Amino acid sequence: MDQIRSVRLAEPPREPAAVDTLSLVERYRAVRTLSEALAAPLSDADATLQSMEDASPAKWHLAHTTWFFETFILRERGAARFDDDWPFLFNSYYEAEGERIARFSRGMLSRPSLAQVLDYRAHVDAAMERALDDPACVELVGLGLAHEQQHQELLLTDIKHALWSNPLGPALWSPPPLETTEPVATGWIEHPGGIASIGYAGPGFAFDCEGPRHQVLLQPFALADRLVTNAEWDAFIAQGGYRTAALWLSDGWAWVKANDVHAPLYWSGEDHFTLAGWLPRDPAAPVSHISYYEADAFAAWAGARLPTEAEWEAAARGADPASGNQLDSAGPVAPVGSASLFGDCWQWTRSAYLPHPRFKAAEGAVGEYNGKFMSGQFVLKGASCATPRGHSRASYRNFFQPDKRWQFTGLRLAKDI
Repeated sequence: MDQIRSVRLAEPPREPAAVDTLSLVERYRAVRTLSEALAAPLSDADATLQSMEDASPAKWHLAHTTWFFETFILRERGAARFDDDWPFLFNSYYEAEGERIARFSRGMLSRPSLAQVLDYRAHVDAAMERALDDPACVELVGLGLAHEQQHQELLLTDIKHALWSNPLGPALWSPPPLETTEPVATGWIEHPGGIASIGYAGPGFAFDCEGPRHQVLLQPFALADRLVTNAEWDAFIAQGGYRTAALWLSDGWAWVKANDVHAPLYWSGEDHFTLAGWLPRDPAAPVSHISYYEADAFAAWAGARLPTEAEWEAAARGADPASGNQLDSAGPVAPVGSASLFGDCWQWTRSAYLPHPRFKAAEGAVGEYNGKFMSGQFVLKGASCATPRGHSRASYRNFFQPDKRWQFTGLRLAKDI
């Protein structure tokens, strides 16, 4: 982890305003079409699988995102339900919307079929075409599209876990040409600290949990200019990283022992499981599918630490959130490594997912979207190879419990200066 070069940011730059050249109708069609393209290789059996409680079946993702538009936009316009029984099946966690099937039972939904879910999507899309011209719907449509983009990533990570659980290790897509990248020495991006403005402020869409914008005092720090790699993780393992209690938080060490953890999820020997099946690992590619506990232990082993949410966001001001390795279309996705702060893997921070000062949840059912989950989770920043390009920004707050690792989660080291 030698320091090779430093870039000092004299003043944290302002976050660039998001520019979307597509009309609302074009955006709606593009997002909805991508969801179906991601699911196109799946059989009905594939789309019904739920390999663990954290995951959901692919056809449930397709139906739930459709339920969102039907419930919060079309119902308010007086439209009839496609099927009066389906809200019970496809509501996720909105208490204001009534009873729903237990999360761990979503994989029991052999009916409706994938074909029926796609018919449901077509029905709602036809009705939404008329609603998209209504200025009163613009804000909720924006939330619905961002919500569906989140589920596009979840669809990919959930089906990856389901296919990995199959002893045959089937592939969703054919593997891309095998390429090995050259390793790059770690450099550091230095930040002078001081008062930084954190949180979203500006035109365009942002989730409620990203605001309000507020000020924080930062001490001088530096972020690594790239993510930690598979080769570096191999060294961590070889030097007893998973066997050295002193590196781990108490909860993390208990998790390692209870679950017999000795490598990132999906690793086996020199190979790892991908959406294109079992493939050799690229040593220079970013490590992924690690928990917060693993990220924190590696940082301690490397003589560094994880960044805080505020540090990462301050360093990312002015960076292009649409850069790096992110999702553009259906096809194999995997971390490959780039110089961008965004893409490849979501990056664990050491910050708890808590409300920003003066945060207030929206009224009604949509107010349940983020605020009620602000307990027992950690913030991740950036974007991953499975994040739709343009979805993220510096203020974006992804969040998971510290033991979760089925998402494309990695780490970028930080240190005091």
